[in-house]
Amino acid sequence: MDSSNSQEKVEQQLQQMDQEKKEDILASFDSFKSYLAKQVKKGEELGLSEESLAKAAEKVGNYLADHEEPRNREEHLLKELWKAANKDQQHQLAHILINMVK
Repeated sequence: MDSSNSQEKVEQQLQQMDQEKKEDILASFDSFKSYLAKQVKKGEELGLSEESLAKAAEKVGNYLADHEEPRNREEHLLKELWKAANKDQQHQLAHILINMVK
């Protein structure tokens, strides 16, 4: 699967997600991790590489940092780390998040 195509799908999915579903996902850090784990599993089943998954996770991180307020301490910390990091560090953080939910 083309990496840029999968990134576009991630962006579309984030924009189309209704507010209630976002609230459910972001309500607790455990629900966020669970959602991310499901998305990683789906990506793996579609044959996405670790790198493609990390790029998709970066899209999610950028979206959350730009459009959503943290709902808990863990999300606050992630947002602060994300904003303090440069692009390379954000990419590494995306890899770490993927490893965390596997």
